[in-house]
Amino acid sequence: MNRIDRLSAILIQLQSRRLVKAQQIADKFSISLRTVYRDVHALQEAGVPIIGEAGTGYSLMEGYKLPPVMFNQDEASALLTAAKLMQSKTDATSSKQYSSALDKIKAVLRWSEKDHLEEIDEHIAIVQHPSIQYQPPEELHLQPILKAFSNGVAVEITYTSIEKNETTHRIVEPIGVYNLGNHWHLMAFCRMRNDYRNFRTDKIEKLIITEEKISKTHPSLQEFLNKTQAERQVKKVVMDVDKNIIKYFGDQKYYSGFVKEEIKNNCVRMTFLCGSLEGFARWFMLFGDHAKIIEPVELNDMVISIAENILKKVEKTQMLLT
Repeated sequence: MNRIDRLSAILIQLQSRRLVKAQQIADKFSISLRTVYRDVHALQEAGVPIIGEAGTGYSLMEGYKLPPVMFNQDEASALLTAAKLMQSKTDATSSKQYSSALDKIKAVLRWSEKDHLEEIDEHIAIVQHPSIQYQPPEELHLQPILKAFSNGVAVEITYTSIEKNETTHRIVEPIGVYNLGNHWHLMAFCRMRNDYRNFRTDKIEKLIITEEKISKTHPSLQEFLNKTQAERQVKKVVMDVDKNIIKYFGDQKYYSGFVKEEIKNNCVRMTFLCGSLEGFARWFMLFGDHAKIIEPVELNDMVISIAENILKKVEKTQMLLT
């Protein structure tokens, strides 16, 4: 990126937030702090009213507005792709609001970018895998949760737990939301349990934003995610698989913790890090006649046990039929 483009991008970054630190600018553009200071000084000399200084952060004087942002074709395409993902990964409310925001962005695009979006719209689609049936619920409560978090207030939820299928009413202090697989999750401090809990948002039947202020300072969402990842017990699995069936694995291998693969003689050696050996053993049964487990040894024992139980049931059923 040349300096003119970088100065324009820095100006956009300053407009996007109330306060931007020099280190954030340096990280975004992979430049030194010294270069950041020079670039900011150049913008100030050009008449841009930037408030702040090195060490504290920079912001634009309130009321200063930039002319409409111009997008190139790649950026416009990225926005359209994001819109398609929003439609498949969120609820109807969030999808509608994103579409509305995208219309406003389209309004400031040049005719060439508008024509480009019209041309490629029908060439982008999000298709669900046939083996993974998922229909986004009408309401995932994402916008109210984020609004409550922004206002620093608690929310009252009616929640049905997955494990016990028990419905409870509770007040929680939202920390953040994240997407895992096909579901959105709310990480929050539950006042009823006096502890941190994870709630699947599609299991929230009703959500009300209260006027009760969040009672304490909570760790960040990223801290919880890092802790969860560190506590998760994973097992390394190595197996050799016939080359001709690898193509049938599809995305299922990633759900089983796929890490890497390499060619070994006439087969493919695959390495996984999985959270459940029993779950992996049951997946292995789908193609076990074309694969061999290298490690761990106990995985072979699990597969044998499952196979024996299946055989017993088949034999019993066969006897009843005859």
